[in-house]
Amino acid sequence: MAGSLKSTCEGKTLILTLSNPEFRNALSIDIYTAGIEALNSAENNPEIRSVIITGEGSTFCAGGDLQRLLANRQKALDVQTQSIDALHSWIDSIRTFPKPIIAAVEGAAAGAGFSLALASDFVVAADNATFLMAHSSVALSPDGGGSWALTRALPRALVTRMLMLGERMPAASLHAMGLVNELAPAGGAFAAALQLAEQLNRRAPNIMASVKELINEAQTNTLSEHLTSERHHFVKSLMHPNSGEGIEAFLQKRKPQYT
Repeated sequence: MAGSLKSTCEGKTLILTLSNPEFRNALSIDIYTAGIEALNSAENNPEIRSVIITGEGSTFCAGGDLQRLLANRQKALDVQTQSIDALHSWIDSIRTFPKPIIAAVEGAAAGAGFSLALASDFVVAADNATFLMAHSSVALSPDGGGSWALTRALPRALVTRMLMLGERMPAASLHAMGLVNELAPAGGAFAAALQLAEQLNRRAPNIMASVKELINEAQTNTLSEHLTSERHHFVKSLMHPNSGEGIEAFLQKRKPQYT
């Protein structure tokens, strides 16, 4: 069974639920395609201020479907190439999406499921959740940008161990490393993620977009280039109606109402 991506809303937050519980929410090209379409639609919807990605049941995501991957070994190379391209397009759309995205992780986030969490802006995990780059355990190399994200976030020695040995990492360890933003009681990751989303939803959406863009650009910008980009964003932000509302609300000691 290929599974599906369920899409619902709670207030101003879009909820995307990986739904393939029989196979621990293993991913498929149908899920990648649906994820891209959902984000494209949400980008143009001013009523949506944030997104939560979660998994149905007790597991966030087991990564790729090994039965499907085994079958793909008997097919033309283009079949698996197209599948990886679809996954990577979804990962790229998450990274560049101009609104905050939160991964709410229960159980395991393995392989591409771990990459999916790493692509999100925030990770909220149950305190008994586990994360692992399981690829090397079945003689595969990483996908979904996992090696890219980990290399930029952690020392080389830690990344080498995680990718080469495929060790299971508890959420508490990743929280201590700064890869998990918040820990929640078992079964409470989604509720904690929704609470975080509601905090984000109250902030100016144009600023959330600017901050995300600046963070992404900082990966490759020189300092000089980044200072120029910060100047551009700051001036643009100042001239936006939301800055007038924000400054006036601060001075008047009231809560701002952003558009």
